[in-house]
Amino acid sequence: MVHVLSSRILLRPVDPDRSREFYGTALGLAVYREFGTGPERGTVYFLGGGFLEVSGRAEHPPGPGLELWFQVADAAQAYREFLQRGVQVLEPPETKPWGLVEMWIADPDGVRIAVVEVPEGHPLRYRPGI
Repeated sequence: MVHVLSSRILLRPVDPDRSREFYGTALGLAVYREFGTGPERGTVYFLGGGFLEVSGRAEHPPGPGLELWFQVADAAQAYREFLQRGVQVLEPPETKPWGLVEMWIADPDGVRIAVVEVPEGHPLRYRPGI
C-alpha cells in the first residue's frame, strides 16, 4: 500500500487570473502557498483537510466529470455570501433526502462545486468507537 502523506487537487484553468479571483476573492479560500511568476503562477488554497492548486493554463475547461465537494458549517450563510460576491449559484441550499444541506455553485470554467452542510445528528457526524 502507498502511504499518502499529503494530497491536493490540481486545476488547470482556461484563465488563471479569473480563477484565482474566483477561488481567492469570491469564495474567500485562504492561500496555503504561491509559487512561480506571471499569469500562470501557482496558487495553492486550503480546502479543510486538503488543498486546491490553481496553476498553469488549459486550452479547454475541465471535463464535465470533474466536481468539487466543500463542506461548510452553515450553507445558508455561505449562500448569502456567494450572492453578494457574484458567485454563480446553480442550486440554492436545500435539505436532500439523504439529510445533507446541499447547494451547487460553478467556477468560471464551469466546474461544479457542491457546498454541503452536515447537520447535527447526521450519520456523517457519528464515528462509532470514538
